[in-house]
Amino acid sequence: MAGGRNRLRGRQTRDSPGLKDRLLRQTGAGMHKAQACREAFALILRRSIPVTRVTDSHLSPRDLLLALAVVFVWGSNFVVIKLGLDALPPLLFASLRFTFVLLPLVFFLPRPKVAWRNLILYGTAIGLGQFGLLFIAMDGLISPGLASLVVQMQVFFTIALSMLRSGERLKPYQLGAFALAIAGMAVIMAHNGRGATIAGVVLTVGAAAGWALANQTSKEAGKVNALAYVVWSSLFSLPPLYLLSLWREGWPAIATGLEHATLGTWAVILWQSVGNTMFGYGCWAWLLARYPAATVSPLTLLVPVFGMGASALLLGEPLQDWKILAGLLVMAGLAVNLFWARRGRAADKTVRWTVLSGERRERERAAGPVPGQNAP
Repeated sequence: MAGGRNRLRGRQTRDSPGLKDRLLRQTGAGMHKAQACREAFALILRRSIPVTRVTDSHLSPRDLLLALAVVFVWGSNFVVIKLGLDALPPLLFASLRFTFVLLPLVFFLPRPKVAWRNLILYGTAIGLGQFGLLFIAMDGLISPGLASLVVQMQVFFTIALSMLRSGERLKPYQLGAFALAIAGMAVIMAHNGRGATIAGVVLTVGAAAGWALANQTSKEAGKVNALAYVVWSSLFSLPPLYLLSLWREGWPAIATGLEHATLGTWAVILWQSVGNTMFGYGCWAWLLARYPAATVSPLTLLVPVFGMGASALLLGEPLQDWKILAGLLVMAGLAVNLFWARRGRAADKTVRWTVLSGERRERERAAGPVPGQNAP
């Protein structure tokens, strides 16, 4: 009989809405008042701390190969961009890239449920801001290998935008990481004209800022179909790109580029649309949905490795000591920012687990002994 009352009391405590007075009425017959207070506090604590669903923390062999394939595509894509720029003006090239992202999928994918202004901002930032400026820079102002490195500054711009939106303060380790990356940029700019000009570096940094703005915009869009989001946002990448191409490059250059475009040129454009955008961004979104970001994100550090390596092997871009030094400094800054933040999240998880374990012990103590647990 007593055991039945204990079980009933435990069940009522777990199902309680957390009000202290109700707990005291339900448990006053057999529970000390201090225990009821602890149980009330434990229930409030349990509801105030969200418990996230645990997912796999290690990539399976198949998914690791998929992630490496995406990173390889993104890194080697800088060589493909250079091949396209040898045949087409940069803004026309960017315009055609987003034309084939938009068509024909826009007729088959429903519009994502986000505000039009979000799609407009993302399309403009990723189209004109990132690829428009990047293609102009790579049209003789910066080498593909160095472009793949400098554009990684988007990580720091993304952090800055996130802080502006959330009101967070800059942490000391982020300052250190940014200082390392800036030192790498200084090494590149000190060798003006040897693989990169100051104008090329500035344009590529601007492309990184556009990429960061697109990252923040897509983050604020929430959980949407990633492919549909990229396709529909391309609708707003095209007008500024085509208009600027017509104004800056002129109709004669556009007509000549289209007239002399070979099958290889169109293959490069399709690779930009299908391989880099649809395959790359689509698979990356799938991986982020299945694994924690801290598991997937470190692989992006390989993008400049593949970029500089592919540029050296396929285009004969020399890898001087100063380029290697600049690459190590920038990647060290990226690594400090990424892994230090990951270490902080692990510490937060440990603290949360400790608090929840304490709450569980308080709940079990408040529920009383289980009948028969001390039986021989």
